[in-house]
This record gives sequence, C-alpha cells and structure tokens, in this order.
Amino acid sequence: MRALVDLPKAHLHVHLEGAMRPSTLADLAAEAGAPEPPVRGFTSFSEFVAVYDGAVRLVRTEAHLRRLVREVVEDAARDGAVWVEPQGNPVPYAEALGGPEAVLEAVLDEGLTTAARLGIGFGWMACGLRHQPPADAEDLARLAVRYAGDGVVSFGLAADESLFPPAPFERAFAIAREGGLLAAPHAGELLGPDSVRDALDLLGARRVQHGVRAVEDPALLERLAAEGVVLDVCPTSNVELAVVPEIGRHPLPALLEAGVRCSLNGDDPLLFGPGLLEEYETARTALGLDDEQLASCATASLEGAAAPEGFAATHVARVQEWLAA
Repeated sequence: MRALVDLPKAHLHVHLEGAMRPSTLADLAAEAGAPEPPVRGFTSFSEFVAVYDGAVRLVRTEAHLRRLVREVVEDAARDGAVWVEPQGNPVPYAEALGGPEAVLEAVLDEGLTTAARLGIGFGWMACGLRHQPPADAEDLARLAVRYAGDGVVSFGLAADESLFPPAPFERAFAIAREGGLLAAPHAGELLGPDSVRDALDLLGARRVQHGVRAVEDPALLERLAAEGVVLDVCPTSNVELAVVPEIGRHPLPALLEAGVRCSLNGDDPLLFGPGLLEEYETARTALGLDDEQLASCATASLEGAAAPEGFAATHVARVQEWLAA
C-alpha cells in the first residue's frame, strides 16, 4: 500500500487558530494563568465558534502568533504537504500588536521563513468574517492586496453562512480579485446548493471552502465540474458539525464521481482531531477512495492552490510518480 505521507499535496482549508497544537493551547493557557479552554463538547455551530474564540483569546503577543504560524507550517510539512495556505483575520490581534499591518507582516515573515526552512511553499489567505460589517471585509481586502506578491495569495469569507448572506461582501471580493487574489469563500456547509451558486456568481469563487452540499443539485455539480472549481473538503469537520450524519455517508465519493475537483483538508484540527494526513487516511479507510482518487484529490489541491506559476506542474508530476511507484 502506498504511503500517503509521501503523496505531494496542498493544505488549502485550515484556520490558523483552529490548527493550534493542543500542547500549545495548554502552554498559552498556563502562561495566561487561565484554565485551558475546552476544545470538545460543542453541539452546534454557534457553540463551535465560542470554543474557537476561546483559543483565539490566548494568542496575546507576537511571539505567540509566530509560534502558531510556525507550527501550522511544520505540521503541514510533517503530513506531506508541499504547499500550505492557512487563513486568518488580523483584527483580533491588531490592537495588541500594533495594527493589522504589523500582524500581517509577522504572519508572512514567520510563514515564509518556516516554509523555506522546510522546503515547502506558503501563502496566506486573508479571511473576512460574515458577522462583521462588510466594510471591515473591504478594508481587509485592500490591506491584503497591498501584500499580494509578498505572501498573501487568496481571500476568503468565514462564519455562519446561514445568518449572513454573501451579497454584502461582493465589493470586498471584487477588490481582492482585482488585486490578484484568488477568491475562496466558505459556502455549501450550513446551507445548500444556492449558497455555493452565490459564491460563484456573487463572489467570483475559484475555490469553495467546503461546498459539499452542492451534491444536492446535479446541475450545480455539472457546472462545478465544467468550470474546474475546487471544493476544499473537510470530511471530519462535516461530521462533527452535523453537516453529514456519519463519515460513511460523506458525499466526497459522489462529488468525485460527478467530476468535481476536491481537495482534502483538516479545517480545525485542534477542535475536530484529524490533521491533513489523517484526513487522507480517513478518505482511504472510511470512504473507500482508491489511490487514483486520492491522487486526484492531491492534484486538485496543487492545481487549486494560489501558488506561483509552475509550482503545481512540478508537484503534480511527483503525484504521478507516487502512483507509478
């Protein structure tokens, strides 16, 4: 059996704080003199967000932030990633660390330095938040565009899609796209196919974070396949947040069968458990994907990454070598 750690892949759907190591969470809590916040036990998306925010509040200094970025890149490399594209928003740290520019520069410096040390690629996704004013997302897009070419590569949108529709964020995504950033909002997780369609039509998405509920609409599946849109799928996350009832009923095999390009991702390993490599193993063992299908997911991740020109082709060739081994 081919070793999945040796399969070249990109990690495209991973939230910075949500990928914190449990040991780091414990260290930061001890340093703050606070009880370690729970990372399990949530039963709804709103409870999940509250748990996530507990981890965010422990990141108080630039050294904390740099440690978090460094470890996320290290963990991606450990799992066989050749590119990692974590996402986050500088606002929670801006006041303490000297403004959003200072936050972003620290993230980029640490991410690029660590990735270079490990011989992999790094790009940052600036991520707007649905529950904050659209003007904030527009400000973030303008900031992100200033650093396009210096490590910021994509623009996302997270938080509860069932409460905050995408239309108010059209301008933010237009700014990002016009500035050369790839659009990759969350959609099709808590809501159905119309959410994915709006991400394409209103936000210009070329990747969709999750997007799994597109499986409910055959016409949308045809469109996704025809347009080559990549869905950044996170199977365990979908089970933990009750998007699907159990792992064996996850729609990933059906999406692939329909010709939709899908990457595999960890989303928030701190809260859900599995990291990138474990999600590939789950896809093999629980979803029955064969090595050809797993290689197709890796290829989609590499070709969907907002990486420099030529990066994907180099590593897709290595995927084929993995299959031929």
